[in-house]
Amino acid sequence: MDVELNVTLLTLGGFAELHKYRYLYFVVIFTLYILILCFNSTIVCLIWTRKNLHEPMYIFIAALLINSVLYSMIIYPKLLSDVLSEKQTISYPLCLFQGFSYYTSAGSEFLLLAAMAYDRYVSICKPLQYAVIMNRITIYVCVILAWLIPAFEIAVSFVLYSNVKLCSFTLTGIFCNNSFYRLQCVPSVVISIYGMVMLINIAFLPMLFILFSYIRILRISYSCCRETRRKALKTCLPHLLVLINFSCFFFFDIIIVRLESDLSNTLRLTLTFQSILFHPLLNPIIYGLKMNEIFKHIKILLCQV
Repeated sequence: MDVELNVTLLTLGGFAELHKYRYLYFVVIFTLYILILCFNSTIVCLIWTRKNLHEPMYIFIAALLINSVLYSMIIYPKLLSDVLSEKQTISYPLCLFQGFSYYTSAGSEFLLLAAMAYDRYVSICKPLQYAVIMNRITIYVCVILAWLIPAFEIAVSFVLYSNVKLCSFTLTGIFCNNSFYRLQCVPSVVISIYGMVMLINIAFLPMLFILFSYIRILRISYSCCRETRRKALKTCLPHLLVLINFSCFFFFDIIIVRLESDLSNTLRLTLTFQSILFHPLLNPIIYGLKMNEIFKHIKILLCQV
């Protein structure tokens, strides 16, 4: 009975001095979680209820913020439970589900940012064709594919991992990410190759497309008048800030996993907290402050409270 329990349960060993700072961890994480839900939900509701925000760019922003809420819901509830528990454990199937949901959300974020870059490219570089190209069908197809493509690719990876034999049952992190690759008795070449292909498909290719789109926008806008350059920069800057913010945290997480054996528990925990706690909170702040129409509605909403 004990052997079966050890096989099916994994220990999350990434917490540092949890017995000392248990309640501090809980208060900080819970506060950030509530702020994430409130900030993201507020902007999504504003976009949903205000007709002048029913434009492609704002619909993509709403989809991105919904993705941020899903991203936080994958990690925070289990994290809060673990902080208050004497033992930080998770079943292997649930660990796989959390890890793959996390990377599905991350892949969706890259694809949604790519769709937003294309929207800005068409708006600035092909303004006369914008209404025809970025119609409602195009928008909905882009949003649906941004969620379905990563989910399908992660599902294949889930099947591959479900048949893996484990020889270690302790994760060095505080949630399930690709560190469970280290739990295998014999590293799978198929899983490694498929993981690299998946990373290229859902992260590197969208990033290249985004960079190409914004380079084209900059080239075309700088050949126009000063006012056009100012408008292009103003409308693209928030998307670029979100891209830089998310890309740093995403690849930061991968680097932490790769270097985890060389890092102290406290340093690894601090770096992990930075990568998962602040990203979903920064998105609504960036869009709320930098997008004039959204900021205007937020001010009206605050004045009515």
